[in-house]
Amino acid sequence: MRLASGVPGFDELVEGGLLPNRLYVVSGPPGSGKTTFSSMFITQGAKEGDTCLYVTMHETKSELSQDMAGFEFGFDRAMQSNTVQFLNLVTESGKRTISQFGSDGGLTNRLVAYIEANDIDRAVIDSTMLLQHFFTDVSEEITGFLSALKQTDATIVLISEMTDPSAYSDEHYLAHGVIFFHNFLDSGSMTRGVQVIKMRGTAIDCDIREIEFSEQGLRVFPDSKVQT
Repeated sequence: MRLASGVPGFDELVEGGLLPNRLYVVSGPPGSGKTTFSSMFITQGAKEGDTCLYVTMHETKSELSQDMAGFEFGFDRAMQSNTVQFLNLVTESGKRTISQFGSDGGLTNRLVAYIEANDIDRAVIDSTMLLQHFFTDVSEEITGFLSALKQTDATIVLISEMTDPSAYSDEHYLAHGVIFFHNFLDSGSMTRGVQVIKMRGTAIDCDIREIEFSEQGLRVFPDSKVQT
């Protein structure tokens, strides 16, 4: 059984959806669709009754809701429902919440303990930038962080700030799947696309597919390949 991403057209690229209980990295430049994709993933989970978690460090709940307010895919309703939990790790309330979990005081153990204690089905972690504030050496500690997340029973989307699809990082190697969003100028206009670079257990072709933003959020055109 695969999980619906909630993004029209995307699941056709990955044999019907994401395999559950796995770690996926969503990368791309600013404004390319990473947060919208992740928000639609969480909204879909809420619609299906999944227990969801959105972890961030650079946006409040209201700010994120405002960012998604221009779309009509139901993010605000999802965030107000009992099935979605929001955790901002730099606010005092967020610090108090996470400090109750894990015995060693480290982010990795506490976040994993939170996910397990709350029986989280779907989680978004936005983004790898937040790790710089919690780890002394991100390049060394991220391996343990990602490995621990992979051991949970949650399906996790980790937003990465990587902007070069040809440059693999630790999170790309360790993840079960890597989804890359593109936006680039072509003849004076912006061209957007999504590329499934890696997806274990799934037949993919790595071609860049056209995407667009509309009132309904992000849409993927699985039959329309972007020529680069």
